[in-house]
Amino acid sequence: MSDQQPLLAHLIELRSRVVRITLGILVCFLALFHWSGNIYHLLAKPMLDVLPAGTNMIATDVTAPFFVPVKVTMLVAFLLSLPNTMYQIWAFVAPGLYNHEKRLILPLVISSVLLFFVGMAFAYFAVFPVVFGFMSAVTPEGVSMMTDIDKYLSFVLGMFVAFGVTFEVPIVVIVLHRMGVVSLAQLREGRPYVIVAAFVIAAVVTPPDVLSQIMMALPLWLLYEAGILMAVLTGRQAEASHD
Repeated sequence: MSDQQPLLAHLIELRSRVVRITLGILVCFLALFHWSGNIYHLLAKPMLDVLPAGTNMIATDVTAPFFVPVKVTMLVAFLLSLPNTMYQIWAFVAPGLYNHEKRLILPLVISSVLLFFVGMAFAYFAVFPVVFGFMSAVTPEGVSMMTDIDKYLSFVLGMFVAFGVTFEVPIVVIVLHRMGVVSLAQLREGRPYVIVAAFVIAAVVTPPDVLSQIMMALPLWLLYEAGILMAVLTGRQAEASHD
């Protein structure tokens, strides 16, 4: 019975945290729902800016004009409530961690969230105008460029995830180094392979124009270098704390 009691308490605590996370997302969604059309317009602006004059995006599904803006609003609500989500997860996990684990994990979690946001912002402000401008420029004469809003949303979400994950590279490098999986020497020796892999990944993920591929491969390489630098600095800090 004594073993079951702590387990039951943990399950109750987990349920409470999940409910608070869900309520946080729901509150943000309800607060934003009235402006769902404006939110989608903001998301679609990089595409709308390059469409020929007199053309618009289209909806080929009957329910798409309603559900696509709702999906975008739900995504924005999830992102806005992420601080609450991360706090609830941390409050559930932190009591079982040692102090040195807390000092390592908390900054990494915060940094990973911020880097993912930076990756999404980079895609929206830097990559989308280039990609959509390229697609508009290569559209054959006599073909009207009118993108379906549902397919546009799928493409944009895929790019957000791709660039968000790309900007997580420094965190991955630091974690692998601190766990002892790779040494600093191995990270430096792997630099040429990372550069090649960066361009291969960019060629697969991004549209088939050189500029957008470079705009993904170059940050991927630079973020790898930043990860090595941060691994050196965190290693020195760890040594100083042990001394």
